[in-house]
Amino acid sequence: MTLQNLLAIQRLLAFEATRADVQRLLAAAERNLADAAVQAISDENRFDAAYKCIMQCAMAALWAHGYRTSTSQPGHHQTAIQSLTLTIALDSKTMVLLDTLRRQRNVNDYDGVPISPSAVAEGTRQAQALLQRVRAWLAQHRPDLT
Repeated sequence: MTLQNLLAIQRLLAFEATRADVQRLLAAAERNLADAAVQAISDENRFDAAYKCIMQCAMAALWAHGYRTSTSQPGHHQTAIQSLTLTIALDSKTMVLLDTLRRQRNVNDYDGVPISPSAVAEGTRQAQALLQRVRAWLAQHRPDLT
């Protein structure tokens, strides 16, 4: 599957992001990553903050390629995460791990399944690593957006 295929089946939409757009999204990702470290809030909210950082990174990578997810379509979070293999050449093992975190977030949000402290720690580690990777990819491939 390519980004163009995802566009053709309406999983993605064409989108022209500006430097300000990308910088605003990355700043939000940084704030969410910082929130994930706040011990005074629940594990669920810390995990959700880390997950938001992951999603914002995935969106920034898509924006840098001229796309965004079609939020009117079900599965747009899954599309954003899985597209990381196409946008920043993320290895499939890490993408599967990020997708597992997405599923954990869903069962917490929709079924109330508690989030463990180890899931918070893993989510936070993955969010931090992805943010660094997206920033490095942008600096190398799209310096006009950094």
